[in-house]
Amino acid sequence: MGELLDALAIALKAGLGFQAVLFALLAVGINIQFGYTGLLNFGQIAFALFGGFGIAVSVSQWGLNFWVGVVIGLLAAVLLALLLGLPTLRLRADYLAIATIATAEGLRLLFRSVSATPVTGGTRGLAGFNRDFIALAPWETARRYSILGATWSGGELWVAFVGWLLVALACLLVWSLVRSPWGRVVKSIREDEDAVRALGKNVYAYKIQALVLGGIFGALGGMIYAVGTGSAIPDQYQNANTFLAYAALILGGAARVLGPVVGAAILLFLIQFADTGLRTLISNGIIPEGLLSSTDVAQIRFVLVGLGLMLLLIFRPQGIFGDRREVMLDAR
Repeated sequence: MGELLDALAIALKAGLGFQAVLFALLAVGINIQFGYTGLLNFGQIAFALFGGFGIAVSVSQWGLNFWVGVVIGLLAAVLLALLLGLPTLRLRADYLAIATIATAEGLRLLFRSVSATPVTGGTRGLAGFNRDFIALAPWETARRYSILGATWSGGELWVAFVGWLLVALACLLVWSLVRSPWGRVVKSIREDEDAVRALGKNVYAYKIQALVLGGIFGALGGMIYAVGTGSAIPDQYQNANTFLAYAALILGGAARVLGPVVGAAILLFLIQFADTGLRTLISNGIIPEGLLSSTDVAQIRFVLVGLGLMLLLIFRPQGIFGDRREVMLDAR
């Protein structure tokens, strides 16, 4: 019983830690693009890559101030959104989906290549760029704190605090935008862009704006993850993370302000609880080693979470907070 309580505490930490912040901000960005505007962006992790490496390269390689690195990361994300959107957003949704997923994987491979090693650190990445940020913490970062049964370092608490503050500000911005004339236009584009175009609105410009805004949220998520881990490694930013962010959005409910945030926290909790819980059951002999070994847990946990998502899509496709009408759309 005590071991299961420990597993629960570890899972709660995962659902509240900086990794959950990463997926929350990725999902908030996808919610703007897909949930409200109907854009299929399958390369959201590329914006996180630019955000994380914007800080890492600026501080570690160029010797710039940490906050200058933040600005560079955000500008790089805006530039990426424009380069992706300008040639594809006049076309059908599948072209944007193909372009974004290919770009995200191509950038990861470029950043880990031998030719990029002098700038990005290659497969080893960059480290030691988060000291100025951690030093801003109003408490002792070297001290360990016990919260909800889990142990946090002062640095982890500071990164998580700032990360969830960013998530709260992002949700407030999204809440304001979707209730503004801009929000009404993008939701109309999701439903029928031809009708919106007939009313004289520049659909192309609104799509670009949604892609850029969602990309900025993704870049902020990448920054929080980079300063939380203290390193920026290209292989941390794989395309699978984009689909986990979509899973978080589906779980919480698309086109709902808090949907992606709650979905990200629950998803990270479930993944970690499945991992720790299964390992506990195996170590106690409840699950025989011949049936399931500890080395298989990393894959089995995603199978279990995937089955849960399948059941959710069957019985409640709109997610926890979603409206069924919001997901009955033709993404363009």
